[in-house]
Amino acid sequence: MKSSILVLCSVLFAGFSIPVFGAAIKDAESASHDDTASRQEITATYQFEDCRLVQFKLAVLSTYSYLLVSGSDALLVDPARDIEEYRDYIEEHKLKLTGIFLTHSHADFVAGHIEAAQKFGVPVYISEAAHAGYPHKALKDGASMPLGSVTIRFIETPGHTLDGMCALVYAGAKPQLMFSGDTLFVGSIGRPDLMGGTISAAELAGKSFATWHDKLSRLPDDLKFFPAHGAGSLCGVHLRDEPFSTIGQERRDNPYLQAKTRSAFIAKVLDGLVAAPQYFSHNAALNRQGPQLVDWTRPVTMAAPSADLIDFNRYSVVDLRSARRYAEGHLPNSLNIGVRGRLETWLGTLVAWDSALVMVADNAEELAEAARRLHSIGYSGSGILYEDWVKAKLPVLKTVLLTPQELNEAIKSAEAPVIVDVRLPSEWAGVRIENVVNLPLTKLPELAHKLKKDDPAVAVCNSAYRSSMAVGLLEREGFKRLASLDGGVESWLNAGYPVLRAESPHGSSSATASTRILPLPDRLGVPELLALIKDLPGTFELVDIRPPVDFAEFSIQGSTNVDPGELIFDARWRSGKAPLIIIDRDGTVAMAIGGILAKESPRPVKVLRGGIEAYWNFTVKGLPAEQKTLPNPVIEPEKPVKKAAPVRSAGC
Repeated sequence: MKSSILVLCSVLFAGFSIPVFGAAIKDAESASHDDTASRQEITATYQFEDCRLVQFKLAVLSTYSYLLVSGSDALLVDPARDIEEYRDYIEEHKLKLTGIFLTHSHADFVAGHIEAAQKFGVPVYISEAAHAGYPHKALKDGASMPLGSVTIRFIETPGHTLDGMCALVYAGAKPQLMFSGDTLFVGSIGRPDLMGGTISAAELAGKSFATWHDKLSRLPDDLKFFPAHGAGSLCGVHLRDEPFSTIGQERRDNPYLQAKTRSAFIAKVLDGLVAAPQYFSHNAALNRQGPQLVDWTRPVTMAAPSADLIDFNRYSVVDLRSARRYAEGHLPNSLNIGVRGRLETWLGTLVAWDSALVMVADNAEELAEAARRLHSIGYSGSGILYEDWVKAKLPVLKTVLLTPQELNEAIKSAEAPVIVDVRLPSEWAGVRIENVVNLPLTKLPELAHKLKKDDPAVAVCNSAYRSSMAVGLLEREGFKRLASLDGGVESWLNAGYPVLRAESPHGSSSATASTRILPLPDRLGVPELLALIKDLPGTFELVDIRPPVDFAEFSIQGSTNVDPGELIFDARWRSGKAPLIIIDRDGTVAMAIGGILAKESPRPVKVLRGGIEAYWNFTVKGLPAEQKTLPNPVIEPEKPVKKAAPVRSAGC
């Protein structure tokens, strides 16, 4: 997780200076927590010669999975354990699933290969290096198989794991696309330290170097590849928030691929790796052995309210409710890992694999959702309703959610609390409240001895999701006077209170007492814009701020050419409720102007990521230069077959 903070600066444009104000903190983790983040969704369907690719995303785990379709035949790639969305798509489009391909033995989630193989009666394909313990067809380097009118060729790509394998899809002699698994990400590569000590991370990193230089780097620059993860995944570091990339773009921009020597590459890959969640090794073993089939209709077993549950040496009690509900009252020694967030990752990080898990919720629906989602990481447990605990007159603890104003006053008081920032050091270093102690959440139990248990303490993160977990961890260590900052550092920034920024090269820090850090506009990718154009025309306003001569040369159908000065100073652009989408050449000036409008206008403001250049490269490259407006898009976003009921996330 990384914070994206932009402090006061200026962009020179058309003879005047545009002030750009800082963005609210927004990491990849919290950014993924929208209404449907906990369910598989189809992000897009990509059209290629003789085939199409349907891309699914599970935002809470930052995973991508795929259906490759040629004619009526389909191949399922890196499926999630819950295969409902794949099944619905296959049945709706009357497809014949011919097989399941795993790019490697995944560690961060339990894959759905056994579920899909049982449902469809098809084989599982995986590298022979996996030594899989379930029925499968082992693939050797260079193996191939037909699918409809295309041919799939497999290449061994060890590095992230020993059994890593990429798949190239050919129409005739030309490769159309590649499944890269965790070998190559957009902006990163798969981390090499998840093998549980059976092989050193340095040795695996060396294999990644060879995989890139001897195999992948020799592929065409324009070859699109589709990874198994996006931004927010812990299977790599600094992944970009884009659904695919090309070999050429990664050759130019991927920081890990810039290393010229094997030793420099290994050092770059190993630098800055945070510890992987403890459940990873268990999931990797499950995937190699073949996970058991899940009874998805089985209800959650309810636990009887009992004081025994307070003993955290015997039970791991996880409160699924919001940080506010947890503060109002919770079971002693319970951890607040809200269902509206990255429940899977944080529970798998903080709760031991073999624990007796008990989940606390306000209603049966929350328990059912949590139980379904936790199958994705191999966990299961019983449930209890909080009201039943209260009715049983068993012990309840309460904590405080402080507003930024209340915390600011507390800091000035004679008994000021210790502020414990539980974010990662990189987040803390970027921007923080003055005079705080940085004790990362994953290390909090072992570092809590640095604090005095009798002193008041306030836990802080980006939004209160992690800080509410920290309250539970500190309660277990005997702390009594605990609070959490409601809304986290982001609410503190938006309230205009001072912060410290990252240290300068000379080692000094500065407080931003006079600079109010405000949200930047949302960024919109080309696939998302194409989806809006196709599915929701007339529901947004598209403005292009490039010079008129450039607009006349090429423009997006339905866009309006607007002078940037007019967009900033004419009040009519701040009115209205429809989203305003701003386009420029490469996205930079649009972000600056969007920041101004986002500060002063209540209407939603969005910016096309990468500008018209990204749009041209994605949709029109290769068309005659005289073509001024776009033909039908080459990408056709699909609507998910099923969607969860909208519920807002607390984020992280």
